[in-house]
Amino acid sequence: MESQSHQIMLSDSIRVWDLPLRLFHWLLVIAIAVAFLSSEEGSPLSEWHIASGWVVAVLIVFRLIWGFIGGEHSRFADFVKPSAIGHHVKDLFRARSKPSLGHNALGAVSALLLLALIAATVWTGIMMAEGGGEDIHELIAYVLLALVAVHILAVIVMSFLTRDNLVRAMIIGRKRAERHPEAREARRPTLFAYLLGALAIAGTIYAIVAYDPAAFELRSADSFEHQDRDYGAGEHETDAEDD
Repeated sequence: MESQSHQIMLSDSIRVWDLPLRLFHWLLVIAIAVAFLSSEEGSPLSEWHIASGWVVAVLIVFRLIWGFIGGEHSRFADFVKPSAIGHHVKDLFRARSKPSLGHNALGAVSALLLLALIAATVWTGIMMAEGGGEDIHELIAYVLLALVAVHILAVIVMSFLTRDNLVRAMIIGRKRAERHPEAREARRPTLFAYLLGALAIAGTIYAIVAYDPAAFELRSADSFEHQDRDYGAGEHETDAEDD
């Protein structure tokens, strides 16, 4: 009975999001939530901030690469053209919107903005190890938080307007076939894509640990911010002693 009901569910739905993209999405949600909750010094999660930031960095590098080699709707080439944004906005003002199999016009723009802001947040966080960037890091982080709130609201609104449960689709990877009668199953990622994605993750982790050996350990943000400067100061002291 279970296998039969599973087959019925598959026949009533259509594949959209591949597994690596869905794992990326929800792991990113968790990592960013931890990063925000641990950002204050007095937070009980404060020692998780640096590690969660590095996890976000790994995920972003993976997503950028997956955007070129992943499943059909994971690829940046599948994102809606700019010319479609105007039509999509008009439909929203009329309280109607056609269901989109992949990203809709504004969803594609939102996804790109989120990726850019997350990457900028990580980069400015790394700059803090060099003794600067704290103010811009906090500013970008709050802008990111605002965009995340808009993104969540948009998902709720679009799910209501299109009668497509977008959260459910990002969990199970499928959408209701009746809402997309002319659509076909999305192309799956190739084996080469999976291998390249795994190499990207491994290579990024290797590079991060080479830069920050304690990257994925629980520690205070202050220890990360001062590690390079302390190392440099130690070198200067050694040179002075040699002289």
